[in-house]
Amino acid sequence: MSSSPRIAVLASGRGSNLAALLDARERGELPVEFVLVGSDKADAGALRLAEAANIPTLALDPRSYPDRRAFDLDLFARVAASDADWLVLAGFMRVIDGEALRPWVGRVINIHPSLLPKYRGLHTHRRALEAGDAEHGASVHFVTAELDGGPVIAQARLAIAPGDDEQRLAQRLLPLEHRLLPAVLGLLAGGRLQWQAGNVRCDERPLTAPLQLGARGLE
Repeated sequence: MSSSPRIAVLASGRGSNLAALLDARERGELPVEFVLVGSDKADAGALRLAEAANIPTLALDPRSYPDRRAFDLDLFARVAASDADWLVLAGFMRVIDGEALRPWVGRVINIHPSLLPKYRGLHTHRRALEAGDAEHGASVHFVTAELDGGPVIAQARLAIAPGDDEQRLAQRLLPLEHRLLPAVLGLLAGGRLQWQAGNVRCDERPLTAPLQLGARGLE
C-alpha cells in the first residue's frame, strides 16, 4: 500500500459524510488520496461534491442491469479499476452481493446510524425512539455479506432527549457521524487498524469492544 492510501467512496445521497472526509483531508488530518466516488443515483449530491474536488466519479443505474448481482459485479469491477486500497460506504443505500464483495472483505468500511448490533437496516432513528431507548448513535464497521453485520470498529453515542423526534434525532446525530467516519479512516490510513480473519486489531492488539468517540477523538 502506498504512503497515501487510495480511497474509493460509494454514496447514494447528498454526501454529507463524504464532505466530512474531504474537509478532514483539507485540514491535514486525513492523509489519503480519493480516487473515485461512485453512486447508484446520477443526481446524488455526493457526485457533485466529488466533481468540485476534482475526484473521478461514476454513476451506474441498477435498473439497466438484469439483477442486483450483475450490477454489483460491474460496480465493484470499476472500483477495482481505480486501484483503490480501501472502499468507504458513506450512505450507500444498497445491500451488496456476496460474490462482488468477496475480494474486498477486510478493505470495506461502512457507517451506519445505530449502535450496532441494534437496528440493522433502515429507519434506525424511528426504531430507537419507538423502543424507548435512552441513547442512540452511529457505528463504523467492516462490511461483510451480512446486512450491517460485520465487526464494529468504533461508535459515537448520543443521549436521546425528551423532545426528540425522528428528524431532530437524525440532525443531532449527524455531526457525530461527521467526526466518527474520518477518525476511523484515519486509523486505517495510518496502518493502526487491521482486519484479521474476521476480527479487528488496533495498534496490534485485538479490539475486544468498539472504540468510542470522545471529545478528543477515538478512545
